[in-house]
Amino acid sequence: MGGGGGSGHNPFDIFESFFGGNPFGGGGSSRGRRQRRGEDVIHPLKVSLEDLYNGTSKKLSLSRNVLCPKCKGKGSKSGASMKCSGCQGSGMKVSIRHLGPSMIQQMQHPCNECKGTGETISDKDRCPQCKGEKVAQEKKVLEVVVEKGMQHGQKITFPGEADEAPDTVTGDIVFVLQQKDHPKFKRKGDDLFVEHTLTLTEALCGFQFILTHLDNRQLLIKSEPGEVIKPDQFKAINDEGMPMYQRSFMKGKLYIQFTVDFPESLSPEQSKALEAVLPARPSTKLTDMEIDECEETTLHDVNMEEEIRRKQQQAQEAYEEDDDMHGGAQRVQCAQQ
Repeated sequence: MGGGGGSGHNPFDIFESFFGGNPFGGGGSSRGRRQRRGEDVIHPLKVSLEDLYNGTSKKLSLSRNVLCPKCKGKGSKSGASMKCSGCQGSGMKVSIRHLGPSMIQQMQHPCNECKGTGETISDKDRCPQCKGEKVAQEKKVLEVVVEKGMQHGQKITFPGEADEAPDTVTGDIVFVLQQKDHPKFKRKGDDLFVEHTLTLTEALCGFQFILTHLDNRQLLIKSEPGEVIKPDQFKAINDEGMPMYQRSFMKGKLYIQFTVDFPESLSPEQSKALEAVLPARPSTKLTDMEIDECEETTLHDVNMEEEIRRKQQQAQEAYEEDDDMHGGAQRVQCAQQ
């Protein structure tokens, strides 16, 4: 090899690896050239809550571009190509647009002759398999493994499985989990929530019912003797929530929210029978004189959601009316000026 010890350390290697060449303009090593990275392909993958609880695998067939096996991604029989005369090998063209006197707009766009590659292949030399496109279509089946405890929005990545292209680092195929709504269970992190309605009798005197879990196990849910359940009360069962991701032997909690279905009305006989067994009423009793000094009122049934909606609509109408009045006054004032 030439003088100076060819096996010695090149002091500019560090610059070449980062910037692709000698910092002082010399002909840097081709090792420093960075390859462009291809785009990742993102696919949403719909899964049920049962899939996330039990784990599952799904086989998906995808089409992608791969380097042509015949020409190895060169696009030609000989492996050679010519510099594109349309863009002089840059892959880009500049167009100038006149917007007015002494005003121009300069726009850069990929060359349409070489499709931005900067090179062309003669018709005679084109690869017969890919027709000079350098890539071919391939069908591939990917097995997506959904592990126990995975979350909505979690990504499963297949590195280097996206579209291939010459002089390009192949991107990834990424599946993003999309959990479908469940008719019974709701998930929050590692915990599960379920609602259950009790009759007033069950809430006061005890209950038991069977709950079918996400793995089809039958859970017997029952109250303790003498226990009273209040409306919107929560109870929890340990270790019956979601499996924890990559620690599936550990589970969160299962929360049960109880609603109590009250009867619409009671007969006088039923009221007397209940009063006989329920705790006594408050001992404070109103005198006739105190009652005479009060004003009679009437309680009406009300739907609070409709009441709030009606109030908001009234406030909006009042705001618009007020805005119209102020705007009209301002217009009159301007006209007088």
